[in-house]
Amino acid sequence: MPVAVYLLALAVFAQGTSEFMLSGLLPAIAADLHVSLSQAGLLTSAFAAGMIVGAPLLGVLSLRWPPRTALLAFLSVFIAAHIVAALGDDYPLLLACRVAGALANAGFLAVALVSATTMAAPGATARTTSVLLGGVTVACVAGVPAGALLGQLWGWRAAFWAVVLVSLPALAAIVAKVPGGGGRPAARALGEFRALGERTLLATLVTGALVNAATFATFTYLASMITGVSGLPGGWIPAVLALFGAGSFAGVTMAGRWADRRPVLLTAGGGALLLTGWTCFALLAGLPYVALVLVAVQGALSFMVGSALIAQALNAAGRAPRLGGAFATAALNVGAALGPWAGGAAIEAGLGLRAPLWVSAALVAAALAVAACARLWSRTTAGAALSDRSTGPAPGPR
Repeated sequence: MPVAVYLLALAVFAQGTSEFMLSGLLPAIAADLHVSLSQAGLLTSAFAAGMIVGAPLLGVLSLRWPPRTALLAFLSVFIAAHIVAALGDDYPLLLACRVAGALANAGFLAVALVSATTMAAPGATARTTSVLLGGVTVACVAGVPAGALLGQLWGWRAAFWAVVLVSLPALAAIVAKVPGGGGRPAARALGEFRALGERTLLATLVTGALVNAATFATFTYLASMITGVSGLPGGWIPAVLALFGAGSFAGVTMAGRWADRRPVLLTAGGGALLLTGWTCFALLAGLPYVALVLVAVQGALSFMVGSALIAQALNAAGRAPRLGGAFATAALNVGAALGPWAGGAAIEAGLGLRAPLWVSAALVAAALAVAACARLWSRTTAGAALSDRSTGPAPGPR
């Protein structure tokens, strides 16, 4: 694996830390900028919205740029947004910086997914994807707690400066290691956009969004569920979150090793295990030690299947590599927005703190149904095409 891929993953780690670190910084930000906690919470929502909009929008706009130019531009904007945020003392400015950082993050990840696979050996799409997404899981395990610790020691701005410092080596690596060519002329860019209409790619993106929604439907409310249903004391919450993060890292590692060789087995078999796991978790959440085991198992299965689906999407988008990466990024973030909403709606409906687990199971079941329908349609279409060729008009006399 080229060193540049790991340095791109370092940038993804910094961006993942930025996306999630506000969970431990919101009270300090609210107090320092004299806004309510709910207003400070909008900084997280703004980042998520920027990721959803930014991935396809900037993916389209950057189609004619060489990968190195696009990555440098997006990472530079991301770094600048965090510098301005760290220096500023105004809530609207911080909100604008969060949106700008999210847009740049989305564009960077979309291009990095494609650039990493082109730099790696042929047939290693899943492995390179897992390395990049490993940056996100390491951010959950280490980056977010470290950001919270920096905020406690030196104020919330220190966490923003840390994100800047971690991003700088990746900026240098892009200059030195990422190829400079590869921009697409307008006609080829239009061809990429048309290629996104392929049903296999669309089905894979929808399946990936549903699996990610299932993951975040439970992860968002995991702390409340562990204390309110499993009965563990609040002091266990950091350990539980770290356990889920460790499982996530194991999951992307497994996907990197197996998804290139056994893609269908990993997504279909892993998806079935994921559905079984969420169902068992919903039924057995009241048993604390069983719940702890399932936290790690479901973290691993969720990210294993999710990473494999992203690799499949990139392979399916062979005629639209840049936009395939952009829409894969958007699909992930649609799921990250849909899941917490669905889990929260179930709780608000009075279904209890177990409800997000049942929502996760339902979303994975929907994902498996979409994947099965797409596979059936593909087989039916292939069979019809073969039948047309075999029953075509007989050749004329010679």
